[in-house]
Amino acid sequence: RTGARYGPRQIRTESVLVRPYGMATRAAPFDSFQVADLGDVAVNPYDLSSSIGIIEDFFDHALAHEVKPVSIGGDHTITLPILRALARKHGPLAMVHVDAHADINDEMFGERIAHGTIFRRAIEEGLIDPTKMVQIGLRATGYSAEDFDWSRQQGVRVVEAEECWHRSLAPLMDEVRDLIGPDTPAYLSFDIDGLDPSVAPGTGTPEPGGLTASQGLEVIRGCFGLDLVGCDLVEVSPPYDTTGNTALLAANLIFEMLCSLPGCVRR
Repeated sequence: RTGARYGPRQIRTESVLVRPYGMATRAAPFDSFQVADLGDVAVNPYDLSSSIGIIEDFFDHALAHEVKPVSIGGDHTITLPILRALARKHGPLAMVHVDAHADINDEMFGERIAHGTIFRRAIEEGLIDPTKMVQIGLRATGYSAEDFDWSRQQGVRVVEAEECWHRSLAPLMDEVRDLIGPDTPAYLSFDIDGLDPSVAPGTGTPEPGGLTASQGLEVIRGCFGLDLVGCDLVEVSPPYDTTGNTALLAANLIFEMLCSLPGCVRR
């Protein structure tokens, strides 16, 4: 379902309802960091491969400065060029990936780079250390067992949604922090369709049985203590978000990402 191109615009609009202080975490990211909106990357809407290069160049330029990018999609394809730029600076990254889908297809409709192939490419290119990668919330129907098993074969820990039902994810995130450790550069990629459509209907590929909003918060808050060097939130599709609640939830999740960055003051 199309429309994710409008996600950043709508998330910005709904973000006016997000206040600057996290009551539960006692985090004050705007007192801790200089936070700036660098604007949209002017991609080429007629050529995906060209757009990938444009995004890489944008992030190479940004990362020449001491910044930690928190990026808004758009579809999940954007994560691959971001990871390429970050890996050039930091080396192979640990990864926390929230999604309904593993995004490790070898190709889609004959294309090797698309929103459903990016993590296979990232692992193949050495951008991610698969032994320090966790995929959370995978579920629903697929094309074959390899849709999830390829990740496992590379050493990725796959946490299917069924393992998350009816429980807090705080203990899982304790395990994730132990697995990754505090010194490995890490990245958080959060596809909004990792959440259940009951709380996030405005997305391109909704799947039933997903994470609750509170579990999504637990995952992001549980990343505090990792050496996060960047984050993204992708796949909000406003045409399917008639109430604006998906974009509002996304804005709050992005705020929580800021609260989970290293050095965020808690008081």
